[in-house]
Amino acid sequence: MRLLLFLFLSVNIFASTLHLATSANPSRLNPLLATDSSSSEIAGFLFNGLVKFDKDSSTIIGDLAKEFYFENDTTLIFKLHENVLWHDGENFSANDVLFTYKILISPQVVSPYSANFRFIKNVEVVDEFTVKVIYKQPYFKALETWMMGILPQHVLKDENNLMNSKFNTEPIGTGAYKLHQLEHSKNIILVAFDDYFKGRTKIDRISFHVIADPMTRFLMLKSAALDVGGIEPMQFERQLNPDFFDKFNIYEEISHSYTYLGFNLRREKFQNPKVREALSLAIDRQEIVNILFFKHAKVCTGPFLPKTKAFNPDVKAPVPDLQKAKKLLKEAGYDDKNPFSFEIVTSNSSAIRPYAAQILQHQLKRAGVIVTLRVMEWQAFLNMVVFPNKFDSVLLGWGLSSTPDPYLFWHSDNDKQGGFNLVGYKNSKIDKMIEESQSIIDREKLSQLWQDMFKIIVEDNPYLFLYIPNSITTVNKNIKNVEPSLSGIWHNYIEWEKN
Repeated sequence: MRLLLFLFLSVNIFASTLHLATSANPSRLNPLLATDSSSSEIAGFLFNGLVKFDKDSSTIIGDLAKEFYFENDTTLIFKLHENVLWHDGENFSANDVLFTYKILISPQVVSPYSANFRFIKNVEVVDEFTVKVIYKQPYFKALETWMMGILPQHVLKDENNLMNSKFNTEPIGTGAYKLHQLEHSKNIILVAFDDYFKGRTKIDRISFHVIADPMTRFLMLKSAALDVGGIEPMQFERQLNPDFFDKFNIYEEISHSYTYLGFNLRREKFQNPKVREALSLAIDRQEIVNILFFKHAKVCTGPFLPKTKAFNPDVKAPVPDLQKAKKLLKEAGYDDKNPFSFEIVTSNSSAIRPYAAQILQHQLKRAGVIVTLRVMEWQAFLNMVVFPNKFDSVLLGWGLSSTPDPYLFWHSDNDKQGGFNLVGYKNSKIDKMIEESQSIIDREKLSQLWQDMFKIIVEDNPYLFLYIPNSITTVNKNIKNVEPSLSGIWHNYIEWEKN
């Protein structure tokens, strides 16, 4: 009895835990339904796709698939690892891949990721560990599509309503970690999956502390209660003591995300292009960057990631012009007696965005525009404002991919419930360009089409593209084997150790 007690205490004393913070409760820990950042981040530790990007986001490599190849332009073969187990000990197989595909195309499931599978004609199980995917036409993201996490058929085959399934809070995946505890607004604990097919992780647990307040997260990081955390430029420049840098390593790079002010184009007040152009000319993006970020951000000029083939370097940020802004507003029927007014809604999950909203309010006031502000808790913001489209404008951000899919954000098809075209942008020319681009495999031709789209979207002003912040990540020096790369620090987390 004493020996068993000693062994139990030893395991718990020496178990290593990685302490992280998340700004909001995850809504669904299901990769098909994870649309908020908290859910996506945590689900990433629990599930695997068939393929993934390498550490530099430049090459696609196998994940659950040990081998993959194209038989021809429209037929893709995946050979799966044969030693993969689900967290409940059941065997992973090709049937799980087919099952996941069928769920994604089912009308009972509302997922923005379903759009990625629209060009698939058929998915066939060749044998227990071989999948054949036949596309209707060549598709430039045929491989990226299968980065989607795969679900277990044996757990969900009799599930009638996946949208509200208990699986979304009690997930079973194939990932390096499995869910141990989910306490909303408190702690979410993941534990190492002993039978992970790539080898057991060296850190035994990950504890996500749910902390909505950005300042509280920062104070926990300063006190080393968190092992890894992002910090804002103001904090980096003015609020850290030298001893912090003795305890933490700092990794800084341009983030793969941007912040924008999106107008609800379904509302009449934003349908006049002169109004949107006036609002764009009335703001000073560089001033926002200077005030909020010092030298740790750059002005965003459009919807695609800088230094990629989709980015258009010829499109520059508008030069602020208050006189022209006022002139355009007057032509649209607005003046001092009848000022243009609207509300900006954003979330407090970001420390920066409420301040950005205040700066926008001040800048627009100089052009005679009256702006009111509303700052909300993240889940309420998503569920009451963003997804029901109940807003004048939203201050939000999107991730940036090295191979973007404009269909998800800019095609009129995705102005729908669960779609990512949140502002209701409709441009028939852009729709046609997007549709043409989907079947182009020639990267140079595709690059030119993306750059043309970039220019047209920016000129339409459905968003005011604001800034791309740098990502400043701090990692406690007692975490070993961290290898920073173009994709960030997380690509090799299963090799991390904690002293």
